[in-house]
Amino acid sequence: MKTRVSRYHPLLVTLHWLLALLITGALVVGFFGLAATPNIDPQKIGVLRLHMAGGMLILGLMVIRFVVRMLTARPARATSGHPSLDRIVPLFHYGFYVLIVATVATGFATGILAGLPAIVFAGSGAPLPPSFTIYPTRVAHGYLAVVLVGFIALHVVAAFYHQFSKKDRLLGRMWFGRRAISPSAGQ
Repeated sequence: MKTRVSRYHPLLVTLHWLLALLITGALVVGFFGLAATPNIDPQKIGVLRLHMAGGMLILGLMVIRFVVRMLTARPARATSGHPSLDRIVPLFHYGFYVLIVATVATGFATGILAGLPAIVFAGSGAPLPPSFTIYPTRVAHGYLAVVLVGFIALHVVAAFYHQFSKKDRLLGRMWFGRRAISPSAGQ
């Protein structure tokens, strides 16, 4: 018999909140640090190093998160009360994985095309290209980042709707605490 749980696995909870911070940080650095700094500014290499290392860390943690999610028991699906929305939610959550991986992949591809590993991590001394927007992968990276911000906003709004309007304690599912549901509960 499968164990019924009321919360996600503690490793999944940790990864969820850590990734929330890292992804938010990467978006802030990208939109307000990198986009606002011209490529001729020597400070840009340090900001790129932070952004690129963060992206690689995010990708690695997303892979681990996906594996943990597939291998551990999950609570019963939360319901919005709207059958159409309830059918879309799983697609939205998997879409989050795809969107994050695509955002990192286009950033990685841009780095390779622009020769950034040698410039940013190996200290080659070569100049940055005049603009990264000459690379279609960078343009895609920017658009994907904007879509990701939209996904995050929708995710937060939906969580708050559940927590404060439906009062179904949804946020407690993605926090630490006792997971197992006793067999007599829910009967």
